Amino acid sequence: MKLLLLSNSTNPNEPYLSWPLDYIERMMDGCKNAVFVPYAAVGFSYDEYESRVNESLAQRGLNVTSIHRSNNLIQTLDDADAILVGGGNTFHLLHELQRLNLVEKIKSVVNFGIPYIGWSAGSNAACPTIRTTNDMPIIEPESFEALGLVDFQINPHYTERTIEGHGGESRLQRLMEYSAINEIPVVCLPEACAIRIDENGTRLLSSEPVKLIKKGGKIEPLHHGMVEI
Repeated sequence: MKLLLLSNSTNPNEPYLSWPLDYIERMMDGCKNAVFVPYAAVGFSYDEYESRVNESLAQRGLNVTSIHRSNNLIQTLDDADAILVGGGNTFHLLHELQRLNLVEKIKSVVNFGIPYIGWSAGSNAACPTIRTTNDMPIIEPESFEALGLVDFQINPHYTERTIEGHGGESRLQRLMEYSAINEIPVVCLPEACAIRIDENGTRLLSSEPVKLIKKGGKIEPLHHGMVEI
């Protein structure tokens, strides 16, 4: 498989998709028929989402066509030479993938070797489940089971910052709750970090150590470069 799983699309005061553009370009090398999956969008149109992505990718001569334009979704995925899955609301994304019967097809083409690039919700969707998303469950999918392209969970936009005077749990506390009752480990992926998986193995792209939380709350550091999760 060829996977690029990004924590986020945009850093503060930077253009959309600017920080991961080099990674995306390398992953899409030679791709002529890239398909964009916009279903995490809520509150703005799929057309707008497609245009926004293409505006950024055009800098590198890249282009995507959103799957929502297709009259034959399965054939569109069969013909794709790359799949990009955008961020937004993970529950809405998974709901639509399940409703349109696209989960198994995406898994099939990616397992066949088609590159998969996801950011935020798109990275969550690549995991076994969406249980470690940060998003509000604004819609109920058939189940929390996602694409299962990797055998670990991701918590995108990970931060240990807390708001002064706020009484709610921190992100780390929430993920420790997850690890108390779930076997699958979770990678706490901060902004501007990514995981790339290809024939060479799994590589963490991060300028700082990243937490891996295992069953029972055991925390291990992951460092930039090849990692085992």
